[in-house]
Amino acid sequence: MNLGEPGTPTFDQLRVFLAVVEAGTLAGAARRLGRATSAISYAIDNLEAVLGIKVFTRETTRKPQLSEAGRAVLVEARALAHGFDKLRARVKGLSGGLEAEVRLVVDVMLPTVLLVDTLKAFQTTFPTVPIRLHVEALGAVSQLVLDGVADLGVGGPLLIEAEGLEFIPFKGLTLIPVAAPGHPLAKANVPVGAAREHVQLVLTDRSTLTAGRDFGVFAVETWRLADLGAKHALLLAGVGWGSMPEPMVREDIAGGRLVALDLPDCQGGSFSLHVIYKSHAPPGPAGRWLIDTLIASA
Repeated sequence: MNLGEPGTPTFDQLRVFLAVVEAGTLAGAARRLGRATSAISYAIDNLEAVLGIKVFTRETTRKPQLSEAGRAVLVEARALAHGFDKLRARVKGLSGGLEAEVRLVVDVMLPTVLLVDTLKAFQTTFPTVPIRLHVEALGAVSQLVLDGVADLGVGGPLLIEAEGLEFIPFKGLTLIPVAAPGHPLAKANVPVGAAREHVQLVLTDRSTLTAGRDFGVFAVETWRLADLGAKHALLLAGVGWGSMPEPMVREDIAGGRLVALDLPDCQGGSFSLHVIYKSHAPPGPAGRWLIDTLIASA
């Protein structure tokens, strides 16, 4: 055996090695690969010569046993074979018009369960197409699509007049004002105008498309947040009041952790979601499947 630096085996040598391991014999590997047994033995000899180690202990040719070094090589060989299989599947998909990846941006209002279930199904259907996911709020969703950072967006109703974008409406969410049980607005018979006197938690827009515009602001004093999860946590802690998607606070209301507010001047409302993409860059097969599945699931 060579005691110097190991050489680089060919993929065919590794494939023969894996076939012998899986078949258990040289003859079995030969039948699996459609070759002569002597060709299999020759390939293993060449592999061992290149690596400078014995991968099998072959006192007999019928049942070659993995050596200690062979067991280590087996782990790496399987990983390489898996990588080659993924590469071939990826290239096959690309040659058939499948996207190299799908870049998706979603509004924080999109129900998490709907997003997770859709992406799990996507992974099963398109295992060779990775997802690049962004989560934004308000106009930032359209901004990322317009800027080419994302191919597809799931955003709200704020920019349906934006040029260069196609919009497909697919879901409406109910927004309800909530606060912690101990909040002053959580009591019965709240007078008109009372909501203006307490801190309102409001989502802020990180894009330039709707910078400076307010959406659903009633209170004089507001806290601006770019993250819906942070807003949720602050509401649970009793810091201010604010409107939330009903699915996100349903269990909190049922469990008494939040109260749906009965405010004369702020009864909540609806938030319609749209799938958006650039007019001149329609989605490919994977992106179209994603759109269809989101709409069907919603």
